[in-house]
Amino acid sequence: MDALTFLREDHESVLGMLDVLDGAPAGAGAQASGLETMVTNLVIAESKHEAIEEQFFWPAVRNALEDGDMLADRAIEQEQAGKALLQRLEDGAPGEPEYQQALQEFVKLGRAHIEFEQAEVWPKLRTAMSQEELEELGSKLELAKKVAPTRPHPDTPSDSLVQKTMGTGAALVDRLRDNVSGRAAEDPPDPQIH
Repeated sequence: MDALTFLREDHESVLGMLDVLDGAPAGAGAQASGLETMVTNLVIAESKHEAIEEQFFWPAVRNALEDGDMLADRAIEQEQAGKALLQRLEDGAPGEPEYQQALQEFVKLGRAHIEFEQAEVWPKLRTAMSQEELEELGSKLELAKKVAPTRPHPDTPSDSLVQKTMGTGAALVDRLRDNVSGRAAEDPPDPQIH
């Protein structure tokens, strides 16, 4: 599967979660609504997605496009803001005002970030890279996602090399914590190869 198809399937999954979470109950009803499970699903999906983009996708954008540094820097800035919001969700609980605020901020930011990638970055990348290069990048993304961190780690630098080294260690710790706590059952499925 080529990189853009793989990322589009991830984006569609996240957009579906954002649609549900956009109307999420607040206050006392939030805890009984299953909101925490859905947010955990979102945190896992987004943590994995952003990690693999920082490891492989944004370096490819930097290398392939004349304005790749600017586009990647803008995207990574959005992703860092998203990770900070996801960490607030990890640290909070449904019904708390700060949790609800972080959730609504993430819904807006997530949609804006996906729109930026798909409308501004992808068309340029599709023109600049061959289908073979996009397929190779897609394979890297797919493999990396299987071992990516499942938590946001907003303090980890977004540099590709740091993500490939420290991110691997963080992913191992995340997955151990997930298995011990039962959180691993909340991990949404990855896009399937067609």
